[in-house]
Amino acid sequence: MLNISASKLSSFLLLIFLFGSVNSPVLAAYDRNQAVPVEKVLYGYIESVKNITEKQLVADKNQGWRTFGGALIGGVIGHQFGGGSGQDVATVLGALLGGGIANQYGSQEYYLEYKLVEMMIKQEDGTQVMIIQDLDPGMVFKAGDEVRVVYLQGYVRVDVAM
Repeated sequence: MLNISASKLSSFLLLIFLFGSVNSPVLAAYDRNQAVPVEKVLYGYIESVKNITEKQLVADKNQGWRTFGGALIGGVIGHQFGGGSGQDVATVLGALLGGGIANQYGSQEYYLEYKLVEMMIKQEDGTQVMIIQDLDPGMVFKAGDEVRVVYLQGYVRVDVAM
């Protein structure tokens, strides 16, 4: 059986808990200053523009790790009380209590708000397309504007024609 001191175990558990709560970065479709292959480019005119706001609920991806860490810490604290079978009961109760508290108070849900622009575009080849993209305050579109529709691998981007 391993002989680990309580201080080493609690330090180890704290490290696991902290590393489990680090959020991973969100990856974009492409990075700044990156060359992206273009499939085709069509020019056209905007027939209509509508600004859209969309909210998305983001749930915490690390909830399970926080609950696990709370249960481990609660078990270590509970193990400090009692003796014999009473100590075992205190360990289990501490783990249940720690896991329950971490689960209830450790959740982090929040809303992200996306500002989008929806454009109906009549392209030079006669087709009509509706494109929704992120709102760019530096590029404001209005009906009648000539635009460039850039078809990239997996997505489309609309820019003001130059």
